[in-house]
Amino acid sequence: MNFTKKNGFFELRDFFILWSTQSISQLGSSITGFALTLWLYEKTGSSLGTAALTICSYAPYVLMSIFAGALTDRFDKMRTMLCCDVFAAMCTIIVFVLFRTNNLMVWHLYVLNAVSGLMNTVQQPASEVAMTLIMPEKYYQKTSGLRSLSRSMISILNPLIATSLYSFAGLNGVIAVDFGSFIVAFVALLFFIKIPENKSDKRDSVFVLVKEGLTFLRETPLILALISFMCGVNLVASAFDAALPGYVLPNPKGGASVLGIVTSCSGVAMIIGSVIVSALPKPKDRVKVIYLTMLFSLGTENFLLAFSREPVLWCIGQIIGWILVPVMSANLDVILRSTIPVELQGRVYACRNTFQFFSIPIGLFLGGFMVDHVCEPFMRIYGDLSILKTLFGTGKGSGAALMMLLLGVSGSLICIITGSKLKKYQYIEK
Repeated sequence: MNFTKKNGFFELRDFFILWSTQSISQLGSSITGFALTLWLYEKTGSSLGTAALTICSYAPYVLMSIFAGALTDRFDKMRTMLCCDVFAAMCTIIVFVLFRTNNLMVWHLYVLNAVSGLMNTVQQPASEVAMTLIMPEKYYQKTSGLRSLSRSMISILNPLIATSLYSFAGLNGVIAVDFGSFIVAFVALLFFIKIPENKSDKRDSVFVLVKEGLTFLRETPLILALISFMCGVNLVASAFDAALPGYVLPNPKGGASVLGIVTSCSGVAMIIGSVIVSALPKPKDRVKVIYLTMLFSLGTENFLLAFSREPVLWCIGQIIGWILVPVMSANLDVILRSTIPVELQGRVYACRNTFQFFSIPIGLFLGGFMVDHVCEPFMRIYGDLSILKTLFGTGKGSGAALMMLLLGVSGSLICIITGSKLKKYQYIEK
């Protein structure tokens, strides 16, 4: 088949290669992360201990993102991504060596996750700018739907593959798959993708570039308001992620395999949502879509899980909670890419990462801490009360159910209060 420049596939060739191979690499990394969570929970039995793995990944991401974006705008995007991939792969190899020699300890994982998180801090804004450079603006919503689709597939396959590999091949098999996915992405990026040079890349000092990113946010109140809103959403969502293993794993009807199935249901929902958003026409009000979808998600899933004891209902809750996330993500992505000039995207995206995602490690810590040290002890003392027993059950895991209720209330309030403030902003489509 002959392709012309007007042919969508030809125009998006580099995007398809980069998107697909990076998705494979992300799947490999996610499989390792999930398997390590299972390994760590077996060792510690602590929700906070397992949440600390993700905290260590996000801490450098939050602390250093604001500078990483400025570095991204100074250096070649492809080389930056390749170097970060190599360092992340080295961390995986170190985990493999330590495990094979029976020297792997919990603190090793925390340190290596921090290093891997630092590499992701630099790579993520470089990847975002690279995506912008290789695709025409008219495809932003469609490609955002495809990226949501790949994230959805990762959410489905990651826990299923991880639990299967971990059960039959242990960490050895998991890490082998992860390293193979790295090779695929590295070779594709090095030999088969051409990322156009951004002529506007600047050689100013990092601090000057950071200041430009912060200035743009301060002078663009719509973007700053959306970032603040998503910061609150991420706080609740990350606390949920920390509480979920402590809710499912100790439950008599739960366990590692059930946790994998429940987690994968979020991916099923996101696939459906990705198909929906790829087919939808442009909405009249993208801002309104963003806060209403999140109100629906946070105001349904947490309550359903808090009061249910059946894995089928947990799966339904995950589907309800995640099906509209791609719709939100696509509309947010269009607003960001079309509002932020491409020459500023690296530093602005990095500033966005710091402000929007700093609540994730806080939420993970609070979620794990509340389950282990507040909600579970509370249910041990007062769980025999008939109303608490009826609402949240008994035994270990009932405290995590109580935490789900608290998250449902707080998530709904955040969306109602901060979402109402977004009404005064109007995004005008170009």
